[in-house]
Amino acid sequence: MKTLLVLAEHPALAESIRTALGGRAFRVIHRTTLNDAEPLLAHSLADACVLDAELSTVESAWAIDKFRQLTPTMPLVVYTGTRQWEWEEEAYLRGANYVLSKPVRAKLLSALLERLWPAASSPAPGPTPLAPPSSTEFLTRPAAFPSSQVVSPELNVLRSFSAILTHSLDAEGLLKQFLLLLREIVSLNRGAIFLRTPAAVCAGAGSPVNDRRLQAFASIGVSHGLLQTVELSLETGIGAEVSRLGRILRSNSDEVRADRVAGKEFELLNAQVAIPILDRESVLGVALFDSRITGEPFINSELELVFHLLEQVGLAVKNIWLHTQLASNHEMMAGILRELSSGCVVVNRDLVILHANRTAKKYFSKGEKSSGELEFSDLPQLLGSKIYQVLKTGAAVAAFKYEPEDSPGTVFNINIVPFQRTGSGLPTSALLMAEDLSQTQQLQKLEIEAASLRLVRSMADRMTHEIGNAMVPLSTHQQLLADKWKDAEFRASLDTALADGVKRVTRLINQMRFLARDSLISNDSFPIRPLLEEAFQEARKYQPVKSAQLKYEAASGPVVLTGDRAALKHAFAEVMLNALQANPADPKIGVRLNTEAANGGKAGVQIEVQDNGTGFTTESARKAPAPFFTTRNVGLGLGLTVTRKIIETHHGHLEILKPETGHSGVVRISLPAEQQH
Repeated sequence: MKTLLVLAEHPALAESIRTALGGRAFRVIHRTTLNDAEPLLAHSLADACVLDAELSTVESAWAIDKFRQLTPTMPLVVYTGTRQWEWEEEAYLRGANYVLSKPVRAKLLSALLERLWPAASSPAPGPTPLAPPSSTEFLTRPAAFPSSQVVSPELNVLRSFSAILTHSLDAEGLLKQFLLLLREIVSLNRGAIFLRTPAAVCAGAGSPVNDRRLQAFASIGVSHGLLQTVELSLETGIGAEVSRLGRILRSNSDEVRADRVAGKEFELLNAQVAIPILDRESVLGVALFDSRITGEPFINSELELVFHLLEQVGLAVKNIWLHTQLASNHEMMAGILRELSSGCVVVNRDLVILHANRTAKKYFSKGEKSSGELEFSDLPQLLGSKIYQVLKTGAAVAAFKYEPEDSPGTVFNINIVPFQRTGSGLPTSALLMAEDLSQTQQLQKLEIEAASLRLVRSMADRMTHEIGNAMVPLSTHQQLLADKWKDAEFRASLDTALADGVKRVTRLINQMRFLARDSLISNDSFPIRPLLEEAFQEARKYQPVKSAQLKYEAASGPVVLTGDRAALKHAFAEVMLNALQANPADPKIGVRLNTEAANGGKAGVQIEVQDNGTGFTTESARKAPAPFFTTRNVGLGLGLTVTRKIIETHHGHLEILKPETGHSGVVRISLPAEQQH
C-alpha cells in the first residue's frame, strides 16, 4: 500500500483525496505544516506528497523549496485555488511534479498517480541495500536506463549534478543539495562550504561581493555550533593560500606546513583538503572536506571532478546573488515610483504596462473596470499615440499639457521618455509621467493663503503690542486727569505722554502707508544732502540723545535725486534711527556718498550709513530686512522692511554689508541720481 502525505492547513483536502481515491491501495496521512511532517520525510515513510498552496504568495515557493531540501526525489503534487501561469511555472522550476487546481477531480488524480506508479495497487518491492561505492565506482555506475542503452560515466554524473538546479534561486539550498550529491557520488564524510558575503542590495551589478571574509553557508556532518564560531578570510590562512595558488590545497602540503594559521584552521575543522570555489574571475569561497565515509582519502581524479563541479556551483551562486540584487533594486525602484505624487506608467515595446503607480491608476483607470490593474487601452488615445511614437523612434517627446475631455478644468503636465540599453537601437520601454497641474496650483494657492494668514496674524500681534505700549501712559493720565488737572507736574507729564504716543502712532501709520504703496505719489527733483539732514533730525525725535552726531562725506559735486521726497525721507530716517539705537549712549552716524555709472550708462549714487555700535551679526544681517525682525523689545521690526520697499519702488537697492570682526554696521542704499557740475 502506498502512503500519500497531504500537507494542508485544513483537513478538508485530505478528506477529498480519500474520497476521490475510493478503495484504491493508498493510505492518506494529513499534516498541517512541513515541521510536523519532517519525521515522515526524513525517514522516507511517504511515497508521494500533496501540498495545498496558493501560488501567488512567496510562502508557497518557500514551502516547495524546503520540501525539496528535505526530500529531493519524492513526487510532489501541488493543489492551488487560483492558477496563474507565471507562479505555476515557478512551482515547476522549484521541483513540483504536477500543479492542479481545486476542487479534487478523482479521474485526473488517479491517472496522475498511475503515471507515478504504474502498479499502484500492488506493493512495490523494498529497495535493495547497496554497498558503499569504491573510489572509481561513481564514474562507472550505470544509470536507471534500459539495459539496451549505453550511458557514459560523464553523462551519468551530469544527470546527477543537474538535480541541484531545482534550487537555482536559493544559494543555501543549492549548496546543501550539492553536498548531498557529493556524498552520493564520492562517499563524502564531512564537508563545509565557506563563501564571501553577498553585496548590499544597492551595490553595482558587477560586484556581487563586498568584503574578503568567508562565512559558512552549508555543511554536512559538521557541528553547526562549530561553524558559527569559525570565520575564514581571503587575507590569511586557508583562504589566502587558496586565493594565491588558485588550486586544490591538501592539509599535508608544504604551503600549509609553512602557514601556521592555515594549519590551525585545517585542524580545527578536521579537514584534509580545501578546494577553491571560482567564478572564472575571482575566488568566491572555499570548500573543506575530510575524507570518504570509509576513512580513505580522495584520489586526484575525484578531486579534479569536484573542482570542476564547484566552478559551476560558483557561477550559479554568483548568478543567484546578481538576481537577488536586481530583484531588490527592482523592488526598491517600484516602491519609489509607487509613492511618487506624480503618475508614473512604464510601457514595453509590446504595449504592455509593466508598472503603474497608485497615482497613475487614480488618473487613468476607468470606473467600470473590476480589476485594479491598469491596461494600455485605459490610457487616453493621445497619450497612447505619443508612447507608441517614442517606442518606435527612440526620441523623447517634449513636455506638453493635456486636458482630459471627461474632466474639464483638470490639466496634466506630461513627460514621455524612452528607456534603452547602451548601444541598442530602439528603446525597450517608455516612461510616462503625469503631474496634475491643477492640484499643484491649488496647493500653491493654499500655501500662499496660509503664508498671508500667518503674516496677518504676526502683524496683528505686533501692532497690538505697539499700540498698547503707546496707549498705556495715555490711559493712565486720562484716569488721573480729573483729579490732578491743576497739578503743573501732572500737566507736564501728560504733555510728554501725548507727544510720545503721537510720535509712535504717527510712525506706525507712516510705515503702514508706505508698505501699502506700490507706486510714487510724487516725482520731484531735489538735492540729497538736505534730505539726509532732515532724515537725521526726524530720527532724533525717536531717539533724543544730545550727543548724537552726523558726519557727512559728500561726493565731488551736488547730487540730485528724483522721486517721492517724503517717502525717501522716511526711508533714510528709519536707517538712521537704527544707527542711533546701535549705540544709545553716544551715537555717531557717518554718511558717505559715492557716485557711479550704472548699467546702460545711467548715473547712480551709493549712500552708506555707518553706525558706531557693535555691528550686525551674520544672522541679523540676513534677517534685518525681513518683516517683524527686531532685536529690541519695542517697535514692530518694520523699519528696514519699509525702507527696502521705498528704495525698490524708486528702482534702487538696499544692502546690509557682511559683518567683519571689529567693524560697525553699514547699510548701503543704491539709487539712480544726477550729479550737477
